[in-house]
Amino acid sequence: MTGRILVVGDVITDILVVPQGPVARGTDTPATIRQMPGGSGANQAVWLAAMGVEAHFSARVGAADVVRLGRHFEGQGVSAHLSGDEANPTGTLICLVDPDGERSFLTDRGANAHLGETDLPFELLDGMDRLHISGYALFEPKPRAAVMALAARARVKDIPVSIDPASTGFLATAGWENFLGWAADAEIIFPNADEAELLTGQTDPGRQIAALLENFHRVVLKRGNLGAIYAERGLEPRTVPAEAVAVVDTTGAGDAFLAGFLAAELRGEAPDSALTAAIAAGARAVTRLGAQPLAM
Repeated sequence: MTGRILVVGDVITDILVVPQGPVARGTDTPATIRQMPGGSGANQAVWLAAMGVEAHFSARVGAADVVRLGRHFEGQGVSAHLSGDEANPTGTLICLVDPDGERSFLTDRGANAHLGETDLPFELLDGMDRLHISGYALFEPKPRAAVMALAARARVKDIPVSIDPASTGFLATAGWENFLGWAADAEIIFPNADEAELLTGQTDPGRQIAALLENFHRVVLKRGNLGAIYAERGLEPRTVPAEAVAVVDTTGAGDAFLAGFLAAELRGEAPDSALTAAIAAGARAVTRLGAQPLAM
């Protein structure tokens, strides 16, 4: 195992729908439909474990699913700290995958939206080399307060904090100024191009990075088939091109990318090498259905 990371974020049951042609409104459309494990934070933890990191994951799920999901994470090499919610079910998401691999989501966050301070005791940080926060955990007041308190504690303990914005839809609703305030304890952010545009009001990647570096010490900008850029205050940005692969499903690609980068850094690799590892992980993810390395 290389390093220890605590990931905080969502657990979601993904219902993957791949229509066999245009959706015929008002009647049947043949489709491939699969139920798979998901949730951005869960995906990131599983990918980290697959890359040799001692991954810990904290989340809230429906009480009836605690044992089943605990076994799933154990089987994937993740140490899961799951709280059971008696009133709300585990989150569920319907993912519609277009012929080009792009996806759209219908999301019921369920128990994820009720994560609280009792679910995130500060003791979870003991022995950790990093705290990573999935941005989904910041979009409701109760989880946000709990996650921000944990991040502040991590900073006091000199544990670096990373964050990914997670969702353009939720980010647009929340507002960029609010999100940047909520993420103030993070030293590195992993936006994609659309998220970076929402956070900065800029379309040019150089200007996006310059604006984000005013709030974060480091930025990793994901640009899909254009590759990715690593930037750090005081240093020249590094750009690595994308890998050419046949895209099947982009669900979870950003989570795999992030895990690839953080795992490489924990191995002591330089930013260029970490960025290359991240792109390789993201490329691997898009060549198959599902958001995690192995299905449930």
